[in-house]
Amino acid sequence: MLLTRAGLRHHWRHPWQSALALLGVALGVAVFVAVQLANTSAERAFTRSAEALSGAATHRIEAGSAGLDEALYAELRRAGVRPAAPVVEGFVTGPQGRPLRLLGVDPWAEAGVRDSVARAALEVDPAAWLGAGDRAVLFAEGARRLGLEAGDGLPLEVAGRREALTVAGVAAPRDALTAAGLDDTVVVDVATAQRLLDHGGRIDRIDLVAPAGEAERRAWRERIERRLPAGAVLADARGSAAALDEMTAAFRLNLTAFSLLALLVGALLIYNAIAFSVVQRRPLLGRLRAVGVSRGRLFRGIVAEGLLLGALGTALGIPLGYALAELLLGLVTRTITDLYFVLSVTEVALAPEVLTAAALLGVGAAAAAAALPAWEAAAVAPRAALERASLEGRAQRLTRPAALLGAAAAAAGAGLLLVEGGGLIAGFGGLFGLLLGAALAVPWAVRWMAGAAARPAGWIAGTPGRMAARGVVAGLSRSGVAATALVIAVAAVIGVSVMIDSFRAGLVDWLDATLTADVYVQAPGSSGQPPPPLDPALAERLAGVEGVTAVGTIRHLRIPAEGGEIRLRAYDRSGIGEIGLPYKERGADAWARFQQGEAVYVTEPFAAHRDLAVGDTLTLTTPAGEQRRPIAAVVKDYTSSEGAVVVSRAFYDAYWADARVTGIAVYLADGASPAARIEALRAAAGALGEGVRMRANAEIRQRSLAIFERTFAVTRVLRLLAAVVAAAGVFGALLALALERAREVAVLRALGLTPAQVWGLELGRTGLLGLLAGILALPPGLAVAAALTGVINERAFGWSLALELDPLLLGQAVALATAAALLAGIYPAWRSARISPAEALRDEAN
Repeated sequence: MLLTRAGLRHHWRHPWQSALALLGVALGVAVFVAVQLANTSAERAFTRSAEALSGAATHRIEAGSAGLDEALYAELRRAGVRPAAPVVEGFVTGPQGRPLRLLGVDPWAEAGVRDSVARAALEVDPAAWLGAGDRAVLFAEGARRLGLEAGDGLPLEVAGRREALTVAGVAAPRDALTAAGLDDTVVVDVATAQRLLDHGGRIDRIDLVAPAGEAERRAWRERIERRLPAGAVLADARGSAAALDEMTAAFRLNLTAFSLLALLVGALLIYNAIAFSVVQRRPLLGRLRAVGVSRGRLFRGIVAEGLLLGALGTALGIPLGYALAELLLGLVTRTITDLYFVLSVTEVALAPEVLTAAALLGVGAAAAAAALPAWEAAAVAPRAALERASLEGRAQRLTRPAALLGAAAAAAGAGLLLVEGGGLIAGFGGLFGLLLGAALAVPWAVRWMAGAAARPAGWIAGTPGRMAARGVVAGLSRSGVAATALVIAVAAVIGVSVMIDSFRAGLVDWLDATLTADVYVQAPGSSGQPPPPLDPALAERLAGVEGVTAVGTIRHLRIPAEGGEIRLRAYDRSGIGEIGLPYKERGADAWARFQQGEAVYVTEPFAAHRDLAVGDTLTLTTPAGEQRRPIAAVVKDYTSSEGAVVVSRAFYDAYWADARVTGIAVYLADGASPAARIEALRAAAGALGEGVRMRANAEIRQRSLAIFERTFAVTRVLRLLAAVVAAAGVFGALLALALERAREVAVLRALGLTPAQVWGLELGRTGLLGLLAGILALPPGLAVAAALTGVINERAFGWSLALELDPLLLGQAVALATAAALLAGIYPAWRSARISPAEALRDEAN
C-alpha cells in the first residue's frame, strides 16, 4: 500500500510525464478503435443489407450479368417450386447524389421470401402496381434521409438518363436490423425495374426457399436443375454475400495492421514514462529494498502503475476513437465503393467486441511496457539503486545484447516474408518482426553513431558540439527510447510513402500502356458495378466519323462460377492488335490463340488469388454450357483487386447471344484533337449517344489518378496518426531528459554558461538525436517498403509492383525526423534555460 501511494504521489508531482504517457496510449487506442469501428460498421452494414435482401431465401438461381429469361420463373411456378421470387436489381443515383439500390420484385411472390419487402409492396394498391409503371416504395429511414414522403416524386439518374418515379408508400420494417439493411432500397415491380435498367424480358435472379426435410430438398433440387438453362446455376444464397465480403477482407486487415502500429508506438510511451519514473525514484526504491521490500512487491507495484496509466489512457482513447471513426468511416466506405461494390454506411456502429479488444490491448500493452523497467528496478541491488550512474551503465551494457536480439527478430521477420505460400497474416507478422528488430537495435546504433559524431561535432560547434553528442550517449536510457519511437514512426512513413509512390508509378505505367485510344465512350454507372451496356450500332456510327482510324469495343459482365461470380471482359480489337494489353507472362502464340477464341487471358490479381499460371486450364460457364480454355497469358491490370478473365469477342459471340458492348475505344488519325472530335462523335451518335459519356484519353487518366488518391486517403490518415503518436513520444522522452539533467545544466550555468548557450546545447542535442534517428530509419523504412510493395500488396490484392525509390523522399524523411526532434525539444530547452543553478543544486542535495 505504501509503495502504491508513493508511486501515485510521484506521478501527481510530475503531471507532464504522466500526461504524455496517457496521451500516447490514448492516441494508440483511439487509432485502433477508429479503424476497427470503421471496419466493423462497413462490414455490418454490408451484412445487414445482404441478409435483408436475401430474407428467408436459402438458394438462388443466377446466370451472372446476362441474367435469366423471365419465362423460367413462370415455368418453375407451374412446376410447384414455391416460395420463389424473381428479382431485378441495380444501382441508380437518387436525390442529393445518393446511390440507391433499385429492387424490382413481384409483390405477390415476396411473402415467405422477404416478408419485409412483401409488406412494403402491399403499401401500394395492387391496381397501381399493374397500371402505373412508375410506383415505388421507400423504407422509413431512407425516405427521411431523402426528405420524401408518400405522394412525392422521386427523381433518378439511370445510366445517364433522367427518370422519375412516384413514392406510393413509405414502409417501416418490423425490426431495426432489417430497417438498417434496406434504408437505401427503392422497391418497384419487376416490369418497372426492367424498363429502368434496360433488362427487357430478363431478370437477374430467382430467390428460393428450400424445404426443410432432406428427402424433400433433394427432390426439390432435382426438379429445379432439370429446368435450368445452360449458363444458369443453383447457388447457396449466402455464398455470394460471403464472396463479396471476402473481397474486402484484405483491405480491412491492412487498416488493422496500421492501427496496431500506432498502438505499438503508444506502448513505447508507457515504457518511457515508467522507466523515467523509476530513474527519478531510484534512491527511494533503493531505500525500500534496503528496509525489506521484496523484489516481487516492487515489481508488482511498478507494473500496477503501468496498468493504471494504461487503463486511464484507454478510457480516454475509446471515446476519441469513436469520434475519429466518423472520419475514417467515410474514407473506408468510399474506398470499398471505388474498388469493390456500392456500400452505403451512414453511422458508426458501436461494437462491444471492438471496445473490449481495445481495452485489453491498451492495458495489456501498458503492462508489457511497464514490465521491463519494473524488472530492472527489482533486479538491481539496494546499494546500486542508490547510485545514479548504475542505470546508465546498465543501459550501455544492454545495447549490444538487445541489438543481437533485434537482428534475430529481423531475420525471423524476413523469413516469414520470404516463405513460399505464406499468407497475409504471416506477411504482417514478418513486417512487425522487421520493425521490432529495428527498435531493439536503435539504442546500440545511437550509442555508436553519437560517439563517432562527437569529434566532427566539436570541429563544427566547438565544446558545446562535443557536449551535445556525448550527452546523447550519456543519457542513452532516455535518448534511446526517444530515438526508437522516432525511428519506428519515420520508418513507417518511409515504407508507406515508398509503397504509395511505387503503386502510383505502376499505375501510371499501366495507364500509359492501356490508354492507347484517343476517346473512350461509356454509359454512366455505379462504382464497383459493370457499366450499363451500349447499343452495338453506336460503335458502327462512330467508326464512320471522319478522322477515326479504328474502333475497339469491350463487354463487361459477371458470369457464375464456383464460390461466387467472376468478372469477364470480351475485347474486340480488330484493326488494333494487342497494344494496350501489358503482359506479365505469356505463352507461345498467345495473341493468335486468344483472337481465335482458343485460349483466354487472365489478369494478374485473378491469377494470384486462384494460384493460376500460363498453361493452366480454366472452366467458364456460358449460356451454351461449360467451356474449358487454356490460359495463354497473364496481363497486368489495376482496375480490380478481384481480377478478371479476358476473352476475345469471337469467343464471346460464339457462346453468348448478346451483341451489346460496354465501352467503345475510338482511335483518331495522327494530329487530331480529341476535344474537337468529341463534338463530331456526339453528332454522329445521335439518339444512341444520349446520356453517354465521351471522354478524352487525358480525362480518363486524370480520373483514374483521382480514384487512386481517394483510395489511399485512409492510408495517409493512418500514417499521419502514427507519426503524431511518435511525436508525442519524442517530446516526452526529451522532456524526461531535460528534467533528469537539471543538475548537470545547473552546474554548467554556475560555471558561466548563458541561457542562450543552454538553448544551443539542448537543441543541438535534440537535433543530433533527430538526425541520427532519421538516418537509422532509412534501412528499416526501405525494408518495410519492400515488404509492403513486394509481399503484403501482392498477397492482399494480387498486384505486383516495382519498388520506386525517390532520393528526395528519403532526404525529406531525415529532415522530418530532425525537424520533429527540434520542435519537440523547444519546450525542454526553454525549461533547461530557465533553471536556477542554486535551486537545482539545492534540490539535488535534498
